[in-house]
Amino acid sequence: MEITFTKLHGNGNDFILIDEMNGPVIPDEMKAPFAALYCDRRFGIGGDGVLFISPSETADVKMRLFQPDESEAEMCGNGIRCLAKYAHDAGYARDTCTVETLAGVMPVEMGYDEEGEFWATIEMVDPAFERSTIPALGEGEYTEEIGGFTVHAANTGVPHAVVFVDDLEAVEIMAVAPSIRRHPTFPKGANVNFVQLNGGESLRIRTFERGVEGETESCGTGATASAAVAHHLGLVGPEVRVETRGGPLVIGCGEKTTMTGPATTVFSGVIEG
Repeated sequence: MEITFTKLHGNGNDFILIDEMNGPVIPDEMKAPFAALYCDRRFGIGGDGVLFISPSETADVKMRLFQPDESEAEMCGNGIRCLAKYAHDAGYARDTCTVETLAGVMPVEMGYDEEGEFWATIEMVDPAFERSTIPALGEGEYTEEIGGFTVHAANTGVPHAVVFVDDLEAVEIMAVAPSIRRHPTFPKGANVNFVQLNGGESLRIRTFERGVEGETESCGTGATASAAVAHHLGLVGPEVRVETRGGPLVIGCGEKTTMTGPATTVFSGVIEG
C-alpha cells in the first residue's frame, strides 16, 4: 500500500496533509495513531499534526486535524491556510472557498502575490470571552492568577490562555506553560500564549500548543486569541500585526475576525507500506 502525502507549513507550524477527496486513505480509527507515528521528527515524516482534506456536505472542503498526542483539534489557523493552499494548487478551489471544521465553516480568500508567495485570509470564529464558551469553570470572563502570572482566556475555535509579559525571551515556556495548559479551570485544557506588547499595533507571541505538548513556531488561533484579548482590554486597535517565532500574521478584530498569513508547500512524497 502506498500513501501519498504533502508536507506544508504556515510560518513554521508544519503539517502532513493526506488527500481524501476521492475517498478514505486512512481509516477513521487509524487516523489518530497515524498522526502519532508520522509526526515523529526522528522516526516519521515530522510535523505538528496531520491534516485530512475530504468532501463536505456543508462547505467546499472538509478539514480534520489529528495531533501527535492522537487528539483531534477543533480548528487550526495555520493548518487551514495550508489546507487552503493545497486545495488551491490541486484545483479544488480558486480564489475563495469554505472549509468545514469542528469549530464551524470558515470562509477563505487566497492567492499568490507578485513575488509568487501564497497568502490566505481566513474569516475566523469570533472570539468568545465568557468562561462557559472557552470552556472554563466559573462565571464571567476569565482572569486567574496561576503560578505568579495573570492569565486571560478566549476561544477562537480552540481554547487559549493569554499571558502578557514584559520580556518574552525571559519566559521559560516548558517550565511554566504546562501548569497553565492543564489548570483545573480548563476542563478541556488550553493552548498557552505568552504575549509582549511591541508598541503601536504590534504584538510578539510564543505559544505552547495543546496536543503538540510543546512550543510551536507559530499558532494561528493563538495569534488571533492574543490579538483579540489585547483588543478587548483596550491595548491595541482593530488591526494587529502579530509576530510569531515563524513569521508575522495580521489579525483583524473588527466586525469580522480575520487572520492573514502565508502558507508554503515543502515537499510531497509516498509512504510505502
